[in-house]
Amino acid sequence: MGGGSGDLSFPGLSVAFDIACSRCGEEDDLSGVSSDGGVELTCGSCGFRWARGPSTTCSTCGSEDLQTVPLAIVEKSRGTQLSVVGTRLVTLCSVCDADRLAKYHANRPNPLMPDSLPTIGEEHLNG
Repeated sequence: MGGGSGDLSFPGLSVAFDIACSRCGEEDDLSGVSSDGGVELTCGSCGFRWARGPSTTCSTCGSEDLQTVPLAIVEKSRGTQLSVVGTRLVTLCSVCDADRLAKYHANRPNPLMPDSLPTIGEEHLNG
């Protein structure tokens, strides 16, 4: 999925979508409430509200073959140790995200790991 992703908060669920506020461009501070046939979104930065229907196609290639998988939320804990502190659901396209889906299915039931992990800066290694 390209671009930024906003986190929509639903009770017990966090889902990532490629969306942004059409008024101010905010991508992260968005909240949503389920409504008939979609989601009513609110931008936390400017307060703009709009309705969005359910997304059933890939925004890049138009494929309808989408899979929702858990993505690990990883943080650096002590020293060089990394910890999975939670998961969030992401929707991946079987065409555009085939490599990521293959990694997920090869390691099931573990969540998909993020493309980049928090690391120690070089200044700490040479210091």
